[in-house]
Amino acid sequence: MLYAILCYHREDVVGAWSKAEDDAVLAKLAVVQEKLAKQGRLGPVARLLPTTAATTLRKDSEPPLVIDGPFAETKEQLLGFFIIDCASLDAAIETAKDLARANPGTGSYEIRPVAELHDYHLAQQRKPAA
Repeated sequence: MLYAILCYHREDVVGAWSKAEDDAVLAKLAVVQEKLAKQGRLGPVARLLPTTAATTLRKDSEPPLVIDGPFAETKEQLLGFFIIDCASLDAAIETAKDLARANPGTGSYEIRPVAELHDYHLAQQRKPAA
């Protein structure tokens, strides 16, 4: 089954990292990504731009309202995501723990099963999930 691992952290903390600190975190994350890629379990991965680049569509009005900014009521922001292939939720949790160890400080990782609505690259090349 495919799982999305959504990576949350305080944007002000991550934005304050020096280039060297950011590069070190990305290198640690790359180790986890390479392992998953070699196992044929890694799908799309994205690091999102800061919420200052976000646009929000509020659908609670007619017509829907488009506004600048994220406007989510949260102290942590969604910074990126991984799509991974795992045999079980427990395996997805273990992968999220690997990612958490690679990423310093606080934050959270939301793990959600992905509804497979159509075939795509990872599904076509899928190996038996670990």
